[in-house]
Amino acid sequence: MKKLISRIDRQRLLLGVAAPLLAIAAALVVTTLVILATGKNPGDAFSDMLTYGTASDSQVYILNKATTYYLAGVAVAIGFRMNLFNIGVDGQYRIAAFIAAVLGGALTAPGWIAIPLIILCAMASGALWAAIAGVLKVTRGVSEVISTIMLNSIATAIIGYLLQPEQLGQLDKAGTLVSTKPLPESSYFFSFDTGPAGELWGFIVIAVLVGFAFWFVLGRTRFGFDLRTVGLSETAAAASGVSVKKMVATSMVISGAVAGLIGMPTLLNDSHQFSNDFPAGIGFTGIAIALLGRNHPIGIALGALLWGFLERTTNHLEFQGYDKEILGVIQGVIVLCVVIAYEVVRRYGLRHQQQRVGAELAAQAAAAPTEKQEVA
Repeated sequence: MKKLISRIDRQRLLLGVAAPLLAIAAALVVTTLVILATGKNPGDAFSDMLTYGTASDSQVYILNKATTYYLAGVAVAIGFRMNLFNIGVDGQYRIAAFIAAVLGGALTAPGWIAIPLIILCAMASGALWAAIAGVLKVTRGVSEVISTIMLNSIATAIIGYLLQPEQLGQLDKAGTLVSTKPLPESSYFFSFDTGPAGELWGFIVIAVLVGFAFWFVLGRTRFGFDLRTVGLSETAAAASGVSVKKMVATSMVISGAVAGLIGMPTLLNDSHQFSNDFPAGIGFTGIAIALLGRNHPIGIALGALLWGFLERTTNHLEFQGYDKEILGVIQGVIVLCVVIAYEVVRRYGLRHQQQRVGAELAAQAAAAPTEKQEVA
């Protein structure tokens, strides 16, 4: 039996490596065909992407982008582990960033007090916005997909109204940008000076801590075990004494709290205000990154880095004469190939494992009478 378990573990490891390799190979083939269809040389495109993407300034840009994308991926993954599709991460992070920016612009406290208050305010705002969908699901049975989509639109409308100059917004000197009151310099988050390559946002430290907390809570605590159990089987979880409704609502709140952090790298390290050109759509990018990373903190980190790399390098390709739509095509192809590859490998592994277990049990059953005869 120990040999059987060892073989199964080795097989899982091999299949775990085979899935991403298969996905990368398929994505490269399809991307090559797409670039060829545009009349360009894919070899030159890949070479240019690799050269430009490994430059020092590009590395800093990719890490900064990956910080935001990683937080988005973790926020979505928390819902995925509970079998919840929190498509409202985009609205949760935007309204959280807006409220935090308004608070930060009004604070006159020292930075060591203001910065934690801004971060906590963002997390609380995101959690409360996500809690609406959680409460609707556990009390009225409303699908979180529908409710969070509606909440995204409501968040956009609220921000649009409150950001007007007559409300909480203000026009810049050129009269083209509407924003909240800028944060005082004491509320800026620290950055790492990398010289000519630019500044590496210090919020990457917070992102790492969030990833560690995600791994520890889900994999090393009773709460994480209950959460994963509910995601796998609500019936089994309820039979073991877990309150399914409580876990659903709690996971939505936690997902929203992490979503509230998504806009903080931009707010505290870059723009220092919320304006009408504040990044949008990152919540939907988080869905793709969570799928790429298979809801694992390390996998999500690799997916976030890959997304930042593609964004940096394909935008550069546009200036080299390539079509600007290539970025969207490559991203879509990669996500599709990853999903298909993992499903193909999962089905193959399950079928192969069943066959092997059946063969081992049959061999043990056939050997049992012989062993009894020898003993007699």
